[in-house]
Amino acid sequence: MFSDKLLIPNHYSTDDIIKKLGQAGGGARGYNEMADLITETIDHVPLADMWAEFSRTIAMWNRQRSTLVNLLTFDVSNPIENVRYPVQEDFQEASEYGEPTGIRLGPAFQMGFDFKWWDLAIRYTWMFLAETSSEQLAALNNQAMEADNRLLFTKIFKRIFNNTTNTATIEGNSFNVYPFYNGDTMVPPSWKNIVHTTGHNHYFGSNGATVDAGDIQAMINQLTHHGYSLANGYRLILLVNQQEGAVIRTLQAGVAGSLYTFIPGEGVGGGVFLPANSGIVGRPNIVNYPGLQTIGTYGPVVVVEEEYIPAGYMVMLASGGELDIRNPVGIRQHDNASLRGLRLVKGRTPDYPLIDSFYLHGFGTGVRQRGAGVVQQVVASASYTIPSQYA
Repeated sequence: MFSDKLLIPNHYSTDDIIKKLGQAGGGARGYNEMADLITETIDHVPLADMWAEFSRTIAMWNRQRSTLVNLLTFDVSNPIENVRYPVQEDFQEASEYGEPTGIRLGPAFQMGFDFKWWDLAIRYTWMFLAETSSEQLAALNNQAMEADNRLLFTKIFKRIFNNTTNTATIEGNSFNVYPFYNGDTMVPPSWKNIVHTTGHNHYFGSNGATVDAGDIQAMINQLTHHGYSLANGYRLILLVNQQEGAVIRTLQAGVAGSLYTFIPGEGVGGGVFLPANSGIVGRPNIVNYPGLQTIGTYGPVVVVEEEYIPAGYMVMLASGGELDIRNPVGIRQHDNASLRGLRLVKGRTPDYPLIDSFYLHGFGTGVRQRGAGVVQQVVASASYTIPSQYA
């Protein structure tokens, strides 16, 4: 919001000042009147129309989030979830007078989702609005939406890469906000004949400076022994940097302990590789997600190169589909539906909403499916270090 006083730079001459005062609606009093506020851009597009256009683009932005975000997350409106796993009970042989054991749920534990407000201002002076074009204003709006995209990605990946259990204060009480299994005391539920008796750790080092087939298989095993597999309706997605992707492209069944051969996807070059006696006929059914660099498959895994993944790290996730509740990371939205997503908030002058407006987004994250993801650092050690950009 600019001041209603007419500000004259020091380098103006007396004639300049008289001319400027003559242009001001307040005349010789030196004040701009409301009627003198800039109402359109230099290319004659009304600022009110620009406000309406920005509001429409932000509404579209909220509906069409990134494909990768949708595959990793689901929307949460409750700040706390009470989770209870069923206790496995089997049928018993019936007796004439006996009572069978009833099915019951195990002890409950609570997991929270944090929440913060984030904002970004774009402030316009009246001189800027007098000289700018609608294209320049649209470019600033696009820049704000790109900043929102970076914010969302950074907070989601910070939740994925950071193996520390955090806390969130909700209604005056403290609740744990979990990462994937990180070696704490929480024991995963049993899966078929696999009975887990201790806590698990889904963050570890590869014990080698270069990725190999054994590293990927270790990640697959970490997911499948919790029931996250292609056969159970999950898509296993391996997110890698270009550095690791270049090595994965060379993997062949029967070579260096590899169980599978990497099959390149469409549009990435190389065609279909048919090693001798492999029995591979044709190209497998590869899901190419819009906006993602799907480079191919390795066994049951879809391999995606993503620049948000630091070099020397790999992330494997079990996805139930876009915004599916089975996805690992929950994005907590505000209880009030009108406050969800990125919002464009009017400035202090209602009749001129674009002036002094700002962008506002409130959300939080937390992992609900703790066994649905695994993070591996490609390093000559078994220990895991959080990458600096997500610490």
